[in-house]
Amino acid sequence: MHNLKVTLVQTELHWENVDANLAMFTQKLSAIEKESTHLIVLPEMFSTGFSMNAKHLAEKENGKTIQWMAQQANNKNAVITGSIIFEEDGKYYNRLIWMRPNGSFNYYNKRHLFSMGNEHLHYTAGDKKIITELNGWKICPLVCYDLRFPVWSRNHFIKENETAIGEYDLLLYIANWPERRNHPWKTLLLARAIENQCYVAGLNRAGADGNDIIHSGDSAVINAKGEIISTIPAHKNYISTIELNYNELINFRKEFPVGLDAD
Repeated sequence: MHNLKVTLVQTELHWENVDANLAMFTQKLSAIEKESTHLIVLPEMFSTGFSMNAKHLAEKENGKTIQWMAQQANNKNAVITGSIIFEEDGKYYNRLIWMRPNGSFNYYNKRHLFSMGNEHLHYTAGDKKIITELNGWKICPLVCYDLRFPVWSRNHFIKENETAIGEYDLLLYIANWPERRNHPWKTLLLARAIENQCYVAGLNRAGADGNDIIHSGDSAVINAKGEIISTIPAHKNYISTIELNYNELINFRKEFPVGLDAD
């Protein structure tokens, strides 16, 4: 099985300014060579910041951000993912878009809306996860507050040739997670990797938003043993690419098939 190259784009965002954010990300992604990575990960609400101004900022399927993602995915011959404010049938969603190079895409609507920030008053919660495939890997993308809920994130295993085969191999979180709660962010990423026996990648934004909430980033990648294998320095605008080893994951699951004993 092939390895998977994942590129995390940790950055500040321009508050409620789609054009400025798309221009910024165009510039940042220009440093990524075509076909040098399989997956490019952008933050939660990367085109606006974590705004409750859904009626003003929401886009539809033919909107400029979706079109921009399709163009960039095609240019890089890589999947690009991140969430945007999306309107459908009069409802607003914090919607993660999984954009492929050919312009087709999957989406996931954030399940757990952050009630302390009134997200539940402005957005509709999703009701289903997605498991998507890339380069032979099965990937489960989730959004920010979902990280706190292990039941929703749970991997499910079956036995195959004495090996625990998981529903997914990589659990991905994109976020606008405040610095004042960065200890739970770091700790829960580790926990999700250990309990789900998978790689976990957490990509968080940096900088202050329009509500003067500070975000430190602290983006990281963890292997199935719970070992941190890549980090991005806090408060830095930085692009990091890491290659995930599939054989290491499968060998660990075979040696220690804890998933087969799960409830």
